[in-house]
Amino acid sequence: MTTSRMLAWSIHETAGFDAAWTTLDSLGRTLSASGRAIGQRPGAYWLAYELETDVDYVTRRMSVEARSDGGTTTLDLRREADHWTVNGEPRPDLDAALDCDLAGCPLTNTMPILRHRLNEGPGDRTLAMAFIQVPGLRVIRTEQRYRHLYRLPNGSAVVRYRSSGFEDDLTVDRDGFVLDYPKLGRRLEP
Repeated sequence: MTTSRMLAWSIHETAGFDAAWTTLDSLGRTLSASGRAIGQRPGAYWLAYELETDVDYVTRRMSVEARSDGGTTTLDLRREADHWTVNGEPRPDLDAALDCDLAGCPLTNTMPILRHRLNEGPGDRTLAMAFIQVPGLRVIRTEQRYRHLYRLPNGSAVVRYRSSGFEDDLTVDRDGFVLDYPKLGRRLEP
């Protein structure tokens, strides 16, 4: 089943917002999104991003354009045949990663949660990530851990996220999209 919808988050960590048109194909196990974000911390910036995944929600491409007082920066991050490139340059240090993670963007937590069905039931995974710093768009390899804690009566779930000494309990909806990320932001509902 394919569903398209617009999701928006208030991001208190950046004093900004993130919004994306998302298309989730649960049968083909793919996700695509076209998003925009603004923030005022660590300095004023805006972003435009496009995300595409392959089967099992594995990142295929993330393109980002960022504008800040330092000018405009672009990123073309791709994963093809188990290898990553950043703006066309090979990045073998990222090859163990299946996902990208855009800083300040709750949407990019969705892929590992869906792939390992952590929104549905027990699981605990430590994963390599291609982490994109904002607003400079530098890509670094990080380790992240996702652990299903429990399901809520309405079908949503709580998943613990850890990375580099940071820890937070994310509430995700039944589709795996973040509703509440207490130390980062909260989804805005119509």
